[in-house]
Amino acid sequence: MSTQPINNSRIASTDATDSATDEAQQPKGFSWRIFGPGILMATAAIGGSHLISSTQAGAIYGWQLAIMIILANVVKYPFFRFGTDYVYDTGEGLIAGYAKRSRFYLWVYFILSILSAVISTGAVSLIAAVILGFMLPASLGLSTMTLSFIIVAVSWFFLIAGHYKVLDGVTKWIMIALTTATVAAVIIAAGKPTVMAADFVAASPWNLATLGFIVALMGWMPAPLEFAAITSMWTSAKVKTDHTTHRQGLLDFNVGYSVSAILALFFLSLGVFVQYGSGQEIELVGGAYINQLINMYTATIGEWSRLLVAFVAFMCMFGTTITCADGYGRANAECWRLLKGEKEINKKQVAFWTTYAIGGGLVIITFFTGQLGAMLKFAMISAFVSAPIFGWLNYSLVKKHKKLSAGMNAWSIAGLIFLASFALLFLANLTGMFG
Repeated sequence: MSTQPINNSRIASTDATDSATDEAQQPKGFSWRIFGPGILMATAAIGGSHLISSTQAGAIYGWQLAIMIILANVVKYPFFRFGTDYVYDTGEGLIAGYAKRSRFYLWVYFILSILSAVISTGAVSLIAAVILGFMLPASLGLSTMTLSFIIVAVSWFFLIAGHYKVLDGVTKWIMIALTTATVAAVIIAAGKPTVMAADFVAASPWNLATLGFIVALMGWMPAPLEFAAITSMWTSAKVKTDHTTHRQGLLDFNVGYSVSAILALFFLSLGVFVQYGSGQEIELVGGAYINQLINMYTATIGEWSRLLVAFVAFMCMFGTTITCADGYGRANAECWRLLKGEKEINKKQVAFWTTYAIGGGLVIITFFTGQLGAMLKFAMISAFVSAPIFGWLNYSLVKKHKKLSAGMNAWSIAGLIFLASFALLFLANLTGMFG
């Protein structure tokens, strides 16, 4: 983080001065400065779940799965929000709360985070590289591996050179550009939707054979629930640097969460308007699907739209690459700090774990390129199956520190029931209990 620890020998003589300074520095009411962690979360969320899963859902099933996207965002809301609430209530992030609750849970989170860091960062970096290849002239002769290296190198520079402050500023502009471009693309596509094939028969997603696809769709919608802990790390950094209030923190969170949910429906709309009913087979592999999406889109709207579509897609994945690397870097450094019993995160530790996520992701790209599609689907499904556990941890932690309103308590319990029921249904089907 960009803040430095306070010298204990000076605390007594500077309390009044520091308090007055914090009061003066604190942004009053609405200010551009209050936005950061919520926007970071939205940028991390708008990746595989939106660009690939949401668009595929629209391309294959039309509007039918819009309800599942809405439900996933609604039922997960309390558990993501608890990450913000916990920071302002206790002054520490959720991972520190996990450690206080049980060292076992801390180890479980740490191990899963170490694995997810390289798989997720590698997958989103590769997809970003594939999209960048569409945007650059073929005459340059840059391979996907070379483009992947460029993307991870730029991401590493942003994070190591300026870290949170740089990330905080860059992602705001990424989200503005992404939102503008996406809305424009949907409006254009809606004005000239794909002509339905004469022999097209609408497929129904409401069967056990499609359950895996639906679970994967909801797993990263809007993001894996472990990202609530990562968001709490960003929130903690924001509070220390910009001295935001709880109300301002919730505004930032709600804006970011809402933007992510709405854009998921916009990407579903792209799939509906551009591909649904066209009669062409929909590719399910991430990289291949992006190629197909861009080509079909340009064939429908016009060749001029190629760069627009590619730009939207690239902004999604580049933003996700940066935020994944930073998020997992901070989370793993925090886990390491707590396991070693240290008082605060060392900047070198954050840099190490950030580099680990980026470097490990590059190794994944190098040696396991052909399996990234399968790994991405596995990561999405795993995220959904583990969601009830993380949801319960966040719910129980927050309940310890304040009394929840009747509405929020009921919302949380309903969300846990929904997530657990769907996870159990998927596992039961996976093990062959339904034949």
